[in-house]
This record gives sequence, C-alpha cells and structure tokens, in this order.
Amino acid sequence: MRWTLDTAHAEVEFAAKHLMISTVKGRFKVFDGDGTTDAQGHLQSVRMEIDAASIDTNTADRDKHLRSPDFLDTDKFPKITFDSTKVTQDGDEVTIEGNLTIRGVTKPITLKGEYMAPAKDPWGKERAALSVSGKVNRKDWGLTWNVALETGGVLVSEEIKVRIEVEAVAAEAAAA
Repeated sequence: MRWTLDTAHAEVEFAAKHLMISTVKGRFKVFDGDGTTDAQGHLQSVRMEIDAASIDTNTADRDKHLRSPDFLDTDKFPKITFDSTKVTQDGDEVTIEGNLTIRGVTKPITLKGEYMAPAKDPWGKERAALSVSGKVNRKDWGLTWNVALETGGVLVSEEIKVRIEVEAVAAEAAAA
C-alpha cells in the first residue's frame, strides 16, 4: 500500500551543540514524502523531500546564515532528500537505512525508532505513524563552516541529531 505524508501531523527537527555547552534546536517547516507497506502493514520504504530554505531555528539571523553558502546554500541546493534502501522491522521497532542528500552530496544514514501500524481514524481513513531519530556528522555533506573558541572546541558541533515524527494517510484515502 502507498502512503502520503500528512504534513499537518509531522515534524522534521534537528539539534546541534552551540559553544559546546548548550543545544540549539531547529526544524524544517516545508517537506513532503511518502512510503509503502506490504499486505500485512509492515513498512517497506520511505521517501522524503525537504525544502532546505524552510529551516527555522527561531532566530532570523541564524536562519539566514544556515541558508547561506556557509551551510545549506539553499539558492544552489533547494532540496534535501532521503530515500530508504532497507527497512528492518521487529514489532513496533524499526531501522531505516537510506541515502540522505544535502548540498548535492549523498551519504548513507541509519534512523531508528518506532513504527505504528495502520489503523482507521474516526473518519474512516487508514493512518500509520513513524517516529525515528539518528545522528549525522554535518562535515560528511560539506557543511564545514565553524569558529574555533579561545577556550578550546568550536562554535557549532559536527554531530547533528535528527528526529522525524510523521503521520501518513493511505494514498487511496488521501485522494478522496
């Protein structure tokens, strides 16, 4: 079965260390995606496309910098994409391996979390949900800008934590 993302019930978030002492969180406001399940409702594939310019850290100047060539270079690379290559499911636990493309660079990543099997909502539509997270090193995608601190360390961590919460609607129901 094919599923389409219900973006009103979804979030794509990230977190990075700032000054090596605090965590700055952000999200992408605009994204879309879909997935497939087998006849038993087990997750088979996931695909997402994110509008890189929709980045939001609740600070306009920081968001402008993150859109610049120092980071995402959204004028040149407007989309961030993820395409699964392997899905492993054990009950509600799921591991999704796939290719993440940022700034034209594609690298494999692994996301782990929970998949909630399809169920009918009060309006008769089939819905499923996915909650996964992972970690990436931003330098792997050419996001190398940083500032060394006098006390040692750097302004922005290389490790970025990613968290994705999505709800999807069966494609047949979404088209109705």
